[in-house]
Amino acid sequence: MSLSPRPRPRRRVRRRLPGTAVVLAVTAGTLLGAVAPAVAHGGPAAPGADELAPHVDSPRVMAELREDEVAALGREHAEEHARMRAAVRGVGDYPQTTRTNRYNALTASQADHNKAFDPAAFGAFRDYFPSPDFGDHVALLPTGKVLLFSFERIETNPEKEPAPTQTIGKENAGRAFLWDPAKGTGPDAFKQVTPPVADMPDGLGEPRPVPFFCSGHSFLPNGMLGVFGGNLGGNGGTGAKLSLVFDPWTETWTRNPDMSVGRWYPSVVTGADGRQLIMSGQSELGYGTPTPVVERFPAKSFAVPTKKTDVPRGTPVDRFKVDAPFTTDYPHLFSLNDGNVYGFGRQSAEQWKFDPVAESRADLTARPDGRKRNYGSAVMLPGGVNGPDSALVLGGDRDNPSTLRFSNGSWTAEKSRAFGRTQDDTLLLPTGRLLTVNGAYDIRDYGNGPYNPNADLKYRQIELRDDQGNWQLGPVQRLPRGYHSNAVVLPDGRVMVTGDELQQLANNTDVNGTVSGVPGTSGPVTMNGTIEIYEPSYLHQGDRPALANAPTTPVGYDQTFTVTSTTPGLAAKAVLLAPTTSTHSVNTSQRHIELRLTSRAGNRLQFQAPPDAKAAPPGWYMLFLLSDQGVPSVAQWVQLGPSA
Repeated sequence: MSLSPRPRPRRRVRRRLPGTAVVLAVTAGTLLGAVAPAVAHGGPAAPGADELAPHVDSPRVMAELREDEVAALGREHAEEHARMRAAVRGVGDYPQTTRTNRYNALTASQADHNKAFDPAAFGAFRDYFPSPDFGDHVALLPTGKVLLFSFERIETNPEKEPAPTQTIGKENAGRAFLWDPAKGTGPDAFKQVTPPVADMPDGLGEPRPVPFFCSGHSFLPNGMLGVFGGNLGGNGGTGAKLSLVFDPWTETWTRNPDMSVGRWYPSVVTGADGRQLIMSGQSELGYGTPTPVVERFPAKSFAVPTKKTDVPRGTPVDRFKVDAPFTTDYPHLFSLNDGNVYGFGRQSAEQWKFDPVAESRADLTARPDGRKRNYGSAVMLPGGVNGPDSALVLGGDRDNPSTLRFSNGSWTAEKSRAFGRTQDDTLLLPTGRLLTVNGAYDIRDYGNGPYNPNADLKYRQIELRDDQGNWQLGPVQRLPRGYHSNAVVLPDGRVMVTGDELQQLANNTDVNGTVSGVPGTSGPVTMNGTIEIYEPSYLHQGDRPALANAPTTPVGYDQTFTVTSTTPGLAAKAVLLAPTTSTHSVNTSQRHIELRLTSRAGNRLQFQAPPDAKAAPPGWYMLFLLSDQGVPSVAQWVQLGPSA
């Protein structure tokens, strides 16, 4: 149910967030005499709530009381909604001076805190620079460029919702940019790649770039990115039926026939057959209607695209034979080396295995913690030359730092992190070790109340997992980044950190500032977001092997292939690392596979490709050489494919 009136112009209605009860936007130090603290996840109100709540006769609250809500929900519940609307309207603007002071304080505290961390042991944060996009969705493309996409903001106040979740019409629009790391950090390193313009089915007849934010995505075997779903606005968040492909080779979008159901917050995974399974998400009926329908792209009667020129056009999805009855959004989906897709839901009992060949579903053992895990990370663990056979579920519960490993049908406890986090991003590094960045207290709660950007700063501190599974806290990143945060391992081994529009708006030294010179644009561009670069410790531990040449034609499974190195003595082994595409702490694509070294001769090294598509689904991978100390080369891209 909507929480505020819907006037025709600019329907900026408070968003009702998936996976939580309705939460209240309150700024610390303001409105304390006018509004009760938020009640998240249906829990009890904070002590003293009665003293802080406005009296029911308050004119501001009475003005927000709706008789239809009283009739439908009861007086007490309707009054709670009225208090929430009163609080939302009472939040004022956010001064630029505050943004600048916050950023300066974070910059100073980062420098001071990180003096204690030796880069050779813990890595180091380096570049920090503006970006034209919030980075709510990211994808490392096989061209080495990073695709960032989100929405056109409707608000700059970080105490309000900047996304047009409840907005219908032309203001509810998507946007996308490419960042080319080879061009550095200035405006000319970005390029706008606007998604297709369409008249969405909201009855207004206002075409705009399609609103694909809060969609799901994974890679096709030819390196293209399939993007499914989005938000039509209204009714708490209404699922779009969008089916899109981004072509990294031509840097263009293609819109395909719509899915059969709308999806807002779906998950997508690429299986061993190269086809994508699409699950979950709030339907076209609005928030509170998660769809159990599973769809597949391309449809079974269409060929899987394997070549750069195989652009899926007019390609539909089809219906998978069984459903996936996830009741919460963005489940983790992984294609393990038995060829099955494992779905690890947020609810502890919603754990299933899907067979893409038989199109069947089987129950898995419930997650033993018995707790709901909200948006938090999970990752397939390295499985050597045969690919991953297990997954680690980490975040999503601020009160639970435990990590659970799923392998061979059962769960075991692994070593815990230092503290619980939601909204975290855990990455596989070329070494096979894990890195956690980002994190928050809850969805829009950074530790000091919902829609209060004053974050608990402990979540800035990264965590590192070694070969024995031990976690250790490391240096801090510049911004705390929670909801909609992301991170990507780049081909040069560095890590790109971005995302979280509220924190980027709250810590922007020029929130309305624009720049010129961004390719693909016709005028000045607002630099809405920021990117920070982390250098893992392996970049501070000595010389890197040099990978001179790698195969430029597809490599077949179980075949041998040759690479050359100008430093063959430094090359102890080689690994394939699948590129990241992620959002909302969901990263179904990253994968770590070791390669068998079959021979050496001078500067030539011969390796054996993964045994089959179950070990490594067809597609593009980063090939790294590693020294015996774990120092990686700069990667080169290779394509695996059964028809090579």
